[in-house]
Amino acid sequence: QVQLVESGGGLVQAGGSLRLSCALSGRTFSNYIMAWFRQAPGKEREFVATISRSGTRISYVDSVKGRFTISRDNAKNTVYLQMNHLKPEAPAVYYCAASSRGGTTYTRQTDFGSWGQGTQVTVSS
Repeated sequence: QVQLVESGGGLVQAGGSLRLSCALSGRTFSNYIMAWFRQAPGKEREFVATISRSGTRISYVDSVKGRFTISRDNAKNTVYLQMNHLKPEAPAVYYCAASSRGGTTYTRQTDFGSWGQGTQVTVSS
């Protein structure tokens, strides 16, 4: 059973930075494609970033390109999301997701079978 635990969320001023972490346990981390999604109140959950098992293939939603960086440390069983130049948007819960499917990276929620509980990110103006 895969367990994902996110951390690092909080309140930050616009223009600031946060680093989210997600630790995977219960299975071999390097076997999983990892991703971050987010969901604001009243909105659907949306894709943010994904990273391949080796970390060599990465994809972002256009709105975060140049500001967010996804990375992983297979020795620490952890995936990260470095968020810089945060914008004063509605608060969102950021979720970590893991996929054991074949392939390199995925962006659809349905491709991920394991999810964390989420961590709240609030950006004040």
